[in-house]
Amino acid sequence: MDQKPAVNRKIKVLIADDHQLFREGLKRILNMEDDLEVIGECGDGIQVLEFCNHTRPEVVLMDINMPIENGVVATERLRDIFPEVKVLILSIHDDESYVFETLRKGASGYLLKDMEAESLVNAIRSVVGGHAYIHPKVTGKLINQLRRMTYLDEIGVMSGAAATKEAGVKFIAGDNNPLTRREAEVLRLMAEGKSNKLIGEFLYISEKTVKNHVSSILQKMEVDDRTQAVIHSIKNGWVTL
Repeated sequence: MDQKPAVNRKIKVLIADDHQLFREGLKRILNMEDDLEVIGECGDGIQVLEFCNHTRPEVVLMDINMPIENGVVATERLRDIFPEVKVLILSIHDDESYVFETLRKGASGYLLKDMEAESLVNAIRSVVGGHAYIHPKVTGKLINQLRRMTYLDEIGVMSGAAATKEAGVKFIAGDNNPLTRREAEVLRLMAEGKSNKLIGEFLYISEKTVKNHVSSILQKMEVDDRTQAVIHSIKNGWVTL
């Protein structure tokens, strides 16, 4: 159902994505709507904060994988400084760990880039109206993850956001830890010597998704391989054997 508001005004939207062609296509789609106006484009998280310091959008469509400062960090900083600005994550990742992390950082919704234009437009209107919006494709995964987290907590494997412990390897989440919860799980299993295939089977995700998480871990830690990542995490006290 179309959620277009009756009030004749334009919702100011900022697009944050490091792919220029994607931004241009999205801008054309949104500007076709009478009540939406794209007032700017950014290619990284730092630019988002700089833009909002001068021009205040109502909604930021935020990609996760951006250079310099990613969408997760940018979302947290943006919501701290400008709490009135709504953040809608628009990503290719349908992994529930990204959803948890971005919502925890203050995002009002999580969308996938393969969604229909009409649904995207309605999601923007919805969050401006004070509601949250999560793409239907990730809702089921989100529910399954919540059930899994509840089960792990009940059996004492996991206690809140502080630590996860299995098979003798413990992962400690600290203030200086840049990893998402799912990346933390992957790193812990890497420390146990598990391959990408085994990690995927253990976490019920595809091997390709595991590879994406490993790449993100290496990038955030600024290391070249898995061994260095594990050593780095141990030195920082994130993993104990």
